[in-house]
Amino acid sequence: MVIAYATATSIQEYSDYMNTYLGNTMSKKNLTFAGIVVASMLSAGAAHSAGECVTGKTIEEGVLTVATGNPAYFPWVIDNAPEAGKGFEAAVAYAVAAEMGFEADQVTWTSSSFDQAIQPGQKNFDFNLQQFSITEDREKVVDFSVPYYTSALAVIVRQQAIDAGALPNLDSLKGLTWGADANTTATPIIQSLIAPKSAPLLYDDTVNVIEAMNANQIDATLLDLPVALYQAAVVMDDGVVLGQFPADESNSPDHFGLLMEEGNPIKACVDAALTALSESGQLAEIEAEWLQQATDVPMIQ
Repeated sequence: MVIAYATATSIQEYSDYMNTYLGNTMSKKNLTFAGIVVASMLSAGAAHSAGECVTGKTIEEGVLTVATGNPAYFPWVIDNAPEAGKGFEAAVAYAVAAEMGFEADQVTWTSSSFDQAIQPGQKNFDFNLQQFSITEDREKVVDFSVPYYTSALAVIVRQQAIDAGALPNLDSLKGLTWGADANTTATPIIQSLIAPKSAPLLYDDTVNVIEAMNANQIDATLLDLPVALYQAAVVMDDGVVLGQFPADESNSPDHFGLLMEEGNPIKACVDAALTALSESGQLAEIEAEWLQQATDVPMIQ
C-alpha cells in the first residue's frame, strides 16, 4: 500500500479506525513541540492576558483538559501519544494552550469516541479535537471553535498511474481519466481546476468511484485530503495520494473545529487563541509540518 510515495508498513491497525481517516503507516518525524509552545508565549503580557481569560472556566482550575480519540492516528497524533505534542492536532492543542497561558505540563489528556463527543450533554473535557467537521446540526447540541483546519482537495490514484508517469502537476493531470461522485462538487471543481481532456465519469457515491478506479475504469478522483488519505490507506490496496490543491480552491471546503460542551464559557478564549495563531502564521506552519511535509503529499503545480 502506498500513500504519497511512502510505502505502508502495516495496515492491520486501521481496521477499527472508521470515525477518522488515517492510521500510522509511515515513518514518524522526531520533532518536538517545544518550539510551538515557546513561540506562542514569547509575549509575557499576551500570555498573562490569555490566562486571565480562562480563569474559573476550565473543568479543573489551572489545568486545560483536552480530549482526542483512542486510538488517535497519524498525521493527527503520532504513536497514539498526544501528550508528546507530535502530530497536527496534538501540536495545535499545545499551541492553543500556550496562547491561552498554559504551560505544557498544565495540559492533561483524556479520550472519547467520536460519536460520544458530538452528543449533547456534559463533557469531561475543556475541548476535544479529532477531525470534527463544523456542521449546522452538530452546532445545535455542541459548541465549536473557529476553524483550525480547512480541508485541502487531494488527487488520489493507483500506483499503476504513478508507474505510467502521473505527476502532481496540471499538465499531467489533464491526461488522466477522471471519475467523481455526482452528488458532490467534485465534478465542477475537476472541470474548472484541472480541465481534463475527457469529461469525468460520474458515479452514485465515493464507494463506486473507488471501485471504478480499482476496475481500471478511471485513473483518478478528487477528494478532501483526510478522506483521500483514509481511502488510500484503508480501502485501496495500492492507493496513492498524488498531490493536493490549496483549501481555498474548493467551493465548500470542510472546516474542522475544536468541540466543546454547548455554552462552554471557554469558547471565547479558544477562539481568541486560534485567531492569534492564524494571524501570526503559526497555525499555517503547523499545518505545513504535519499535513504536507509529514504526509509527503505535495502541492500540485
